[in-house]
Formats: sequence, C-alpha cells, structure tokens
Amino acid sequence: MTKLYPLKFNPILKERVWGGDKLTNSFGKKNIDENPIGESWELSGVQDDISIVSNGFLEGNDINDLVETYLGDLTGDAIYERYGNEFPLLIKILDIRDSLSLQIHPDDNTAKMRHNSYGKTECWYILDAEPTAKIYLGLNKKLTPQEFYDRCNSDTIEETLNVVTPIIGDIIHIAPGTLHAATGGIVVVEVQQVSDVTYRVYDWGREHNPKTAREMHIDLAIDCINYDILNPNSLIKKDGKCETPYFKIEKVKINGKKRMESHLFESFIIYFVIEGEAIIKGGDVAETVKKGDNILIPAYLGEYTILGKATLLEITGKA
Repeated sequence: MTKLYPLKFNPILKERVWGGDKLTNSFGKKNIDENPIGESWELSGVQDDISIVSNGFLEGNDINDLVETYLGDLTGDAIYERYGNEFPLLIKILDIRDSLSLQIHPDDNTAKMRHNSYGKTECWYILDAEPTAKIYLGLNKKLTPQEFYDRCNSDTIEETLNVVTPIIGDIIHIAPGTLHAATGGIVVVEVQQVSDVTYRVYDWGREHNPKTAREMHIDLAIDCINYDILNPNSLIKKDGKCETPYFKIEKVKINGKKRMESHLFESFIIYFVIEGEAIIKGGDVAETVKKGDNILIPAYLGEYTILGKATLLEITGKA
C-alpha cells in the first residue's frame, strides 16, 4: 500500500446567525457570499459534512474513506477498534460575534438512543477575544427542571448563569449536560467528538421573532442538563493541556527543528497552528502551515519533522 503522508483538508464553512467576518478576513477562509460565517469545520467525519483531502495523491478523497482504506495505520490500532471507519473527532474554528444560543450536548448513551450518534464532549481553546467577550458556563444557583424551563420562557435565565471573561490561551472543557453560550467577539478552536447533536434551550429572544426563530430543543434537553451549581474555574485549563476520555490537547512551541515519531502517540496527531508558521515533513511530503491551518499526521507515518517558529495545538485521539 502506498505510504501515507501529512494530510491537509478543505475547510467546510457554516453560515451562522451569530457569526462574523474573522474567519474570512483573519484566517483566509474563502466565503462565497456576504452572510456571516460562524464556523469553519477544519476536519470532520460527520455524515454529510465529511472533510476532503486537499493535498498529495489522496486529494479529493474524504477522511472516512481513508480510515476505511488504511484502518489503524491512519487512526491508530486501538482507536480503529473502538470507532471503526468513522474518524472520531471534529475540529472547528468558531467566530462568535453575536450571541451563541444557550445550549447543551447529550452524553453518548442519550445520543446513541435518540440520534444514533456519539455524544459531544468538547474543549474550547480561546484563540482571540475582544474586551466585550464573555462566556456563559453552567449555573450559579441550583435549579429544578421546572424552574429552569420557566426562566427560559420568561427571559430570566441569564441571571442564573456563570459569566466568564475569556482569556487568550485558556482551554475550557465542556462536558455533556453543561450549559454554555458566548457572545461579544470571541474566536475559539473547538475540539470535540464526531457529533453534531446540539440542544438549544434559549436563544436570547431570537426565538420570539418569526424572522430569527430557530428550532429549540428544551424538551429534549430538560432531562440532560446539569442543574447543580458549577464552579466555572474548575473547567478552565491554564497550562495548555486538556484531557478527556476521547481526546487529548497539548499546546507545544516550535523554535527550530523538532523530530517526532508518530507511533509513540498510538494515535493520529492533528496540529492546529495558533501562531507563526511551520513546515511539517513526513513520507517524502512537506507542507507549510500557518495560523488557522491544521494538518493530520497518520498514526503509523513514522518519523516526521516540524521546522519553523510556531505555537501549535497537538491533538490526539484516545481509545
């Protein structure tokens, strides 16, 4: 079988009512119209939104086809045994200009039963934040499901939510059932399970206007929400590391040349460039990556090198 190499992918842009223009103006994502873009799906195995390779002899193939062809050579043997032919992570960039809906995600068991999907554990890396930016994260007082339902309907839920000022470089671990939202100019890298199941419970008044109303899911969410008081600081990682049952994130700095061995990770490795520029070489292929780019290193690529001056998120899967 032909040797694998570092893989790049075409981004999938998503129009969102709360989006802005930073993904196109600051990160070079090509938008075909003037509508606000809220999400760039950088690497996705989600059905109907599967990422397509943009470089090398595999250009034009999608990520799940590659997993089916290369098996554990691409994802890692134990990860392939757990997830099969579906790439297990979804990597996004979010540009949250207006208010992201208050939402939660179900866990694996609920998502499997209701949607035949994985649940959604996610982490946000704060890439940029304006002085007006804020994140809502969990409850500051314990509520019953009925109290929560009533507050959403009476537009008083905001006063029960923790408010966090986002700081560039922080990583926020958002487990299933955790209420969260954001507003005011914030750009995040989102690393999550391969799932697109989101339950919107409150949309900051937009749900009352027929022109802006979106589908709400409070009836589905009501038995999935964590109603306990949450200390938001317990979810914020300031050391550049975050580990969940599904993936691990670590911020690494490159200044010069670094040689790596892919098999030591027992997983694929994704590098997302936070700052700077680097050349990643392996399998006789060299690719330049800059801020906002990501690249996938196959699990059994072997030796590869990173050359340049850059800060990267190193993202690996877990079996």
